[in-house]
Formats: sequence, structure tokens, C-alpha cells
Amino acid sequence: MIVEANRQRIDKWLWHARVVRTRSAAAALSISGHVRINDVRVEAASQAVRTGDVLTIALDRRVRILKILGFAERRGGAQAMQSLYEDLSPAVSVSNPSPSAGRESGAGRPTKQDRRAWARLIGRDDT
Repeated sequence: MIVEANRQRIDKWLWHARVVRTRSAAAALSISGHVRINDVRVEAASQAVRTGDVLTIALDRRVRILKILGFAERRGGAQAMQSLYEDLSPAVSVSNPSPSAGRESGAGRPTKQDRRAWARLIGRDDT
């Protein structure tokens, strides 16, 4: 399933590597300015990537750094597609949660201020 090619379109590679769900989402991500190849912003979804290139992808409140190890001819299972890249992203630590992340047991019903702080924390800031 992994092919010996020297380059592939960025949107096709992102889709094959299962970074995004659909090819159109991969194309939209590549032209949105959230993808960099070797620290150079991607201008078009048709831009070629090569083996050894390092991708920096800002996706879902997180930055992923992936080194391209190979290419695939078809999109396969998640386990097989993880062999296409090496994940260089720093580990995310959750050892120090924010003080508004939870309430003590028996503290009563949350106030409006508590609810709004919780909504901001989880990203549903509607106010």
C-alpha cells in the first residue's frame, strides 16, 4: 500500500495520512494558512511534499509537527497510515489544570460567572 514516490500533493498526503477526514477538508486546511512545509506557509493545495519534509499543522487548538516518511497510493486504515509520518509534536501535559476546571463536591450549583468561565474553558464562548 505504501508506494515509492518522490513527491505528492499536500492535500492528498494529509488525507492519506488521516490528518483530516476528507480530501476537500485537506485542501481547505492547506490553503487556509494553517499548514507549513519546512517553515514555509503553504500557498496552494497542489503544492508538492517530499520525503523528509517537516509539516507544521495548526489543527484543533493544537499544533502537530509531522515528518514525512513515505507516501500511499490509497487511503488505508489508521494503523497502516501512521507509518507515513513520524510525530515530532511536543507532549501535552495536563498535570496543572486551571483553577476554574472543576468545582469541589458539595459546592452547590454553579453561578452564572462559573458557567461562563467553564464555557470559555471548553471553547463554547457564546457571549
